[in-house]
Amino acid sequence: MTLAIAPNDRPYLPRGVRLHKDKVRGGTVLLAPEKAVALDTIGEAILTRVTGDASFAEIVADLAATYNAPAEQIEGDVQNFLQGLRARVFLMVAQ
Repeated sequence: MTLAIAPNDRPYLPRGVRLHKDKVRGGTVLLAPEKAVALDTIGEAILTRVTGDASFAEIVADLAATYNAPAEQIEGDVQNFLQGLRARVFLMVAQ
């Protein structure tokens, strides 16, 4: 299995994995069974768009428009971030 996410793939958080606002420490964390991953603002910006409805290409286009950045650069960064989560089974992909 390749970890690469195709433009039409729809990434989503699997059951048991969710975003959570950490009111004590501030910021957002990605919660998974017996794990918590602190997110920086970039990770939070990406994962708030991972709904299972939006395709990878739509997520990249939205981020590029929101941050006025080149889509090619955004695509590589988002691909690397999501592949890392997918490798740890914090992210799934529907085709």
